[in-house]
Amino acid sequence: MDPLGARSQFVEVQTLSTWERQPDLEGEETEKEYTDSLVSQEAFPSPFPYREDINRKIVLYNGDVALLNCTAIVNTSNETLTDKNPISESILLHAGPELRDELLKLNGCRTGEAKMTKGFNLAARFIIHTVGPKYKAKYRTAAESSLYSCYRNVMQLAKEQAMASVAFCVVSTTKRGYALEDATHIAFRTVRRFLENHGKSIEMVVFAVTDMEEPTYRKLLPLYYPRSEEEERASLPLIPADIGNSEGEPVVPERQIRITEKPGSLEDDCEEETLDSDLGQVGNHAFARMEGDVDKQRKLILQGQLSDATIHKQHQRNYNRWLCRARAEDLSDIAALKALYQTGVDMCGRTVMVLVGRNIPVTLIDMEKALLYFIHVMDHITVKEYAMVYFHTLTGEHNHLDSEFLKKLYEIVDAKFKKNLRAFYFVHPSFRSKVSTWFFTRFTVSGMKEKVHHVETLQQLFTCILPEQIDIPPFILEYDARVRAYKHHSVSVYFTKIFANV
Repeated sequence: MDPLGARSQFVEVQTLSTWERQPDLEGEETEKEYTDSLVSQEAFPSPFPYREDINRKIVLYNGDVALLNCTAIVNTSNETLTDKNPISESILLHAGPELRDELLKLNGCRTGEAKMTKGFNLAARFIIHTVGPKYKAKYRTAAESSLYSCYRNVMQLAKEQAMASVAFCVVSTTKRGYALEDATHIAFRTVRRFLENHGKSIEMVVFAVTDMEEPTYRKLLPLYYPRSEEEERASLPLIPADIGNSEGEPVVPERQIRITEKPGSLEDDCEEETLDSDLGQVGNHAFARMEGDVDKQRKLILQGQLSDATIHKQHQRNYNRWLCRARAEDLSDIAALKALYQTGVDMCGRTVMVLVGRNIPVTLIDMEKALLYFIHVMDHITVKEYAMVYFHTLTGEHNHLDSEFLKKLYEIVDAKFKKNLRAFYFVHPSFRSKVSTWFFTRFTVSGMKEKVHHVETLQQLFTCILPEQIDIPPFILEYDARVRAYKHHSVSVYFTKIFANV
């Protein structure tokens, strides 16, 4: 903590100048240099048109990302989250020793993934850790895809957690061998596409750079975030041919292999099928998954002849397929419901996840997408012990999850979901929900009955989770206050009658 009266070392992102307001120092020269080229390109609109609303969200900051006061900052590390690069070292220094302990609990992070921890002593509330690829020329395509995933997964996590601002460091560190300019193209276009398609709730994205990186960032920012229609036209000839798909993801034609169920069938038979239909078949065969005879394996399962290890492996493979789908799909409509979110920790220091029943309109949403969203949000939480709080408060029939859906969810999720769930607090239960829960935990799933705790009031919940450690929607607080007031009044009336009779 800063001494009283001392100037804080942390930087408020709201005080930084946005890209829209920064002067175009090279604009006139660029305009003149490419006037001749533009004559032949006027008919082609820019894939990154001038958007004042997006430019207002972009900030280029020369300084230490660890000192920014925003919702989340990004840390670039290695697969074990122990990398010693200038960015990680600064974040660890300012966050304090608790961060190092927290990183050990994450069990590493795969290339392209993003995992979140608290900010501890930082001004930022959260730190999103990601692992950039090691660049090798012969594996260029894989490196591009992995770097895209880094930026995309960070942005997705920021959206899911309803973050207002996120600050990126340069994810591809020099020790990983990725050319700065190539990496910057991927970073800018991925963030731009995400803000266009899914970023309404994100108010600010900061790119934190050093003196060495700033010239490259300043040179390429106008290509993806032009500050005027003139700059848009001037930048058009400089935009690379490969700008990815509609999400900014690298497009690899060689990977668009068309595998059909009957390779021997005539072309005429499938002339009207679309490419999407063909590509949907990729990976749906035993051959494509490099598995054994699927029918034979299913028969052995039914006969109880497969070993536990084989069954576990198949379950893990099935879960991984669901997880890949969850990461690929746009689940922003489910995220907007704010039915599932991470809050603080319980008395034992375990992460607390909140599920608000009233915010789940079961009859109006795609429940398979809801399942995918649950898997996507919970996957990195469940690597360590956690607790869940379910608010049944003021739910109606249209909010109740049926037992078949819950059974399917329980069967799909990875073993870590079940193993690391230490407590499930069922707040404001009705008599009917208590009976349903008893039957479900008794006869449908095993090992859950002892973990479920019915909680009648928030005061009871606060004996397990401190009030400042959990974000509770206002309607739940109001309902709980009314219930307690009613009970207090009922008790008062009861004793008044007793004393009156005496």
